Amino acid sequence: MKRQLPNRHDLAPLLKFKKPEMSPKKRRLEKALTISDLRTIAKRRTPKAAFDYTDGAADGEVSLFRAREAFADVQFNPAILRDVSKIDTSREVLGKKVALPFGIAPTGFTRMMQAEGEIAGAQAAEAAGIPFALSTMGTTSIEDVAAATPGGRNWFQLYMWKDRDRSMALVDRAAAAGFDTLLVTVDVPVAGARLRDVRNGMTIPPTLSPRTVLNAIPRPAWWINFLTTEPLAFASLDAWSGTVADLLDTMFDPTVTYEDLEWIRSQWPGKISVKGVQNVDDARRLADAGVDAIVLSNHGGRQLDRAPIPFHLLPQVVKEVGSDLEVHLDTGIMSGQDIVAAIAHGAHFTMVGRAYLYGLMAGGRDGVDRTIEILQGQIERTMRLLGVSSLDELTPGHVTTLQRLAPRS
Repeated sequence: MKRQLPNRHDLAPLLKFKKPEMSPKKRRLEKALTISDLRTIAKRRTPKAAFDYTDGAADGEVSLFRAREAFADVQFNPAILRDVSKIDTSREVLGKKVALPFGIAPTGFTRMMQAEGEIAGAQAAEAAGIPFALSTMGTTSIEDVAAATPGGRNWFQLYMWKDRDRSMALVDRAAAAGFDTLLVTVDVPVAGARLRDVRNGMTIPPTLSPRTVLNAIPRPAWWINFLTTEPLAFASLDAWSGTVADLLDTMFDPTVTYEDLEWIRSQWPGKISVKGVQNVDDARRLADAGVDAIVLSNHGGRQLDRAPIPFHLLPQVVKEVGSDLEVHLDTGIMSGQDIVAAIAHGAHFTMVGRAYLYGLMAGGRDGVDRTIEILQGQIERTMRLLGVSSLDELTPGHVTTLQRLAPRS
């Protein structure tokens, strides 16, 4: 083999060094290539009680495991030799165009996860052209979210409390603040058995104990932000000193019925979506009641453990009511591939909760931006590899659901 000294002109392209990134936050977020990577960072930077509140589910957490397993069991069926030089990920959702087929789901106690809280999520959603849903259990007021996102599209998620007047006062405030969709959540007659929270003794606000102080030592940034920003409070609750489980059981109303939903609808001027649908019969009844959308959801596995898997339920519901209302889906989404599979399976739109919070805990607003960036990149790449250039081109033929769980006859 003949050897020679390298020519400096040949070496020059190989010796270009990347400019070092001086921001530790930007360095760690750039290294996150998946939502699972953001979760790893979030776990490292967030106290156990707050992280487990986000990460955990009810009882044995079977529902959450099965929901994620359902997406893992998808086989994609690509077409080849298609022009996918340009990709359109936009879609009309509840009367307005969105840039991507997912929005940020409502999450409670968000400023406990990271001090920027709902404002970070809402502003990231505004920048990306997607909806942001504010929870009844949010830690930023309706008015502050609206003021922080003058060009954003905001939805308000409603839990019906035992105090109906107080619930409807929130609805009036959301309408006055320009929120265009009411997301009525119906799967919480009582709180689910979230055992991680019970074992952690999680309270609102977090209490300092020898265990929490010890857990805080490697997470100083979280505690500095928590202690030097506005005290944690709820947009719809004056004060609470007990555990989260006690709070939820005190507030949620087990007497809510379809008649209450009709009463809510009569007072809301915008679009209305019902979140927490878990069977075809309820989907049909809601379509007949004239709601604009439903969200197939088992509350991220946080209510009834071993509940139906939304992704598996999706084709039956779309077949029954898909021409009468929009069918949205959440629970278990951890990648853009999951979102593409849901759209191909028949969902009109999806929502992400944990994925957003992992980004928030990993890096505040920048972390939420990174979540959206990761999901968008995965959606676009998957669409191109499937041979489709728009969401409307996705069909059930693009996905095969491999069978792992099937009911016995």
